[in-house]
Amino acid sequence: MTERVFITGAEGFIGSHIVEHFVARGWFVTAYCLYNSFNNPGWLGSLSAVVLKNVRIIYGDIRDLNHLKESLEQSEASLVIHLAALIAIPYSYRAPQSYIHTNVEGTLNVLQACKECCISRLIHTSTSEVYGSARFVPMDETHVLQAQSPYSASKIAADQIAYSYYCSYDLPVVTLRPFNTFGPRQSNRAIIPTIISQLLQRCNKVELGSLTPTRDFTFVSDTADAFYTAGTGSGGEGQVFNVGSNFEISIGEIVDLVAEILGVKPEIVLDTKRCRPERSEVDRLWANNEKFVNAFDWEPQNSGEKSFLKGLENTVDWFKNPSNLAVYPDNGYVI
Repeated sequence: MTERVFITGAEGFIGSHIVEHFVARGWFVTAYCLYNSFNNPGWLGSLSAVVLKNVRIIYGDIRDLNHLKESLEQSEASLVIHLAALIAIPYSYRAPQSYIHTNVEGTLNVLQACKECCISRLIHTSTSEVYGSARFVPMDETHVLQAQSPYSASKIAADQIAYSYYCSYDLPVVTLRPFNTFGPRQSNRAIIPTIISQLLQRCNKVELGSLTPTRDFTFVSDTADAFYTAGTGSGGEGQVFNVGSNFEISIGEIVDLVAEILGVKPEIVLDTKRCRPERSEVDRLWANNEKFVNAFDWEPQNSGEKSFLKGLENTVDWFKNPSNLAVYPDNGYVI
């Protein structure tokens, strides 16, 4: 019998890679995608026909409990991967209430639907942004939570609601806390795509915010594998696990690496619109992933200091394809 998984936010960057990952391992995927009048399935539309034969797309909204529950029941899935969220930090400064509606109330709906449908396992997605700027490195799951943006506040709330459902209703929920994922198909609101796309489109000129913050980057295939490993594994219910590479690199260093790959000498221009408010800037993120590695016998294959450059080269190659780059029009700053 074919295993079935229900994935919210499946149309996004990470979601589309997770869909591919599950299908490649023989699963049937119900992809719950945000409704739009164009029937646009996001990045799922770029997947091969072979993959999509094993994918059913349902358009909906996690803010609608009734439709969500009905869709989950129809999927006959035993496993749920919950990715759907508003994630752009700069936009959370402009529209914070929408983050509460989607990330907090929407997650509550996912939890309730899983409870009522007696789901066997739920993987809930957190974010390293809940930690704020590092108090110590590498950062493990005991690090204090610091809501330095409305986005991170909404994710802290969602994580705590997920934990409350484990404690109150024995819901088998595992929370994964990915650090910065990168790779093909990522929006250029993220730092690596914006560096690459600007250098390819702007004659070696790149407009950025602060160059000094550091991040722990994980190649998207490793992030997808982490979700698959947690989803198909056992144990970890009620717990939080970091997913990262145990490696940090600054934004300025990434500019240098991308420039080296492309063989250019970039002109870097400070764009103040791209800078976070001073107290909201997260200066340093560096994951300690030992808890997840030990619990699920998992290791990133394409990330970390030794192989970060390989992942970056793969990402640059993807963007250099004219049909891919065309999806990233040079319209200036993307929130």
